[in-house]
Amino acid sequence: MTVSLPADAKTVQLEFDDNRLLPQLFGSHNSHLARIEQKLDVILQSRGNAVTITGPASSADTASDVLNGLYARLKQGLDVESADVDGALRIAEHRHAADLAQDASGDLAVHTRKRQIMPRSHQQGVYLQTIDECDLVFGLGPAGTGKTYLAVAKAVECLIHGEVDRIVLSRPAVEAGEQLGFLPGDMREKVDPYLRPLYDALHDMLPGNQVAKKLDNGDIEIAPLAFMRGRTLSNAFVILDEAQNTTAVQMKMFLTRLGENARMVVTGDLSQVDLPGGARSGLQDAINVLEGVEGVGFVRFTEADVIRHPLVARIVRAYDKAGNKAGPKKGHGS
Repeated sequence: MTVSLPADAKTVQLEFDDNRLLPQLFGSHNSHLARIEQKLDVILQSRGNAVTITGPASSADTASDVLNGLYARLKQGLDVESADVDGALRIAEHRHAADLAQDASGDLAVHTRKRQIMPRSHQQGVYLQTIDECDLVFGLGPAGTGKTYLAVAKAVECLIHGEVDRIVLSRPAVEAGEQLGFLPGDMREKVDPYLRPLYDALHDMLPGNQVAKKLDNGDIEIAPLAFMRGRTLSNAFVILDEAQNTTAVQMKMFLTRLGENARMVVTGDLSQVDLPGGARSGLQDAINVLEGVEGVGFVRFTEADVIRHPLVARIVRAYDKAGNKAGPKKGHGS
């Protein structure tokens, strides 16, 4: 790879003490090194257990931080895949090497039965810390930023460690104008399509037989929002997903279900409101009412935090740009 270097180019030399970890650090055919080169506009040359980094001073330092952070992750027994390299690059834009190494040591890791889950952006790390610190957290932003996935991961971790007795996962049954009564099947078959993303997240974190067992014995409950009325949810980790599709009355009802030794995470994207008739989103209403209330945390994601295919971030950015030109829409809380 040919890189045009500035006059103040810097060279950084790194040495790693465990050669067995280097194939994972460098990636197949040095693909991880190539990824860092491309993102940071630097040159990486590996020889034995050493890597030489050459490029603009700030970029060379960032590349050094990323490699040291990923190596610390490997020393903890965690894998490094291309998505982890991308995550380390995003985090490095906000943090120094010591923070990257701290993340890799497991301080921000979420431990589930099937995997350890690490933040892949600075804002994901903020989100996990906020969930630890606040009893009620709102995760706001576009699809693909990990809002729901990380919330489910924290819920599973709390259940495994005995911090809560059960997990309650809920969604409003509002999708593109469809109504439950018009869908085929019994109630379980009617609501399952709305709740499928929550099932998928659970199966990523627990063996399939454990998911089935915990669903059967009530340790994990997945239900539409309408089923929450009249209940008090104590000793539970409660998640409301797709909260932009709640009304103000539904949102107040849900938030007041919070009982003793319970914590709650509410996730949503105000650019994806499917409420009929331009109704105002209960999520926007809750933000307006609860911002600044003690014990309530708000974490806002942007397209920069999208961790799916890189094209997803560009799609989100394009729609945001088009929406700004068109002006605010009814029901989107603008």
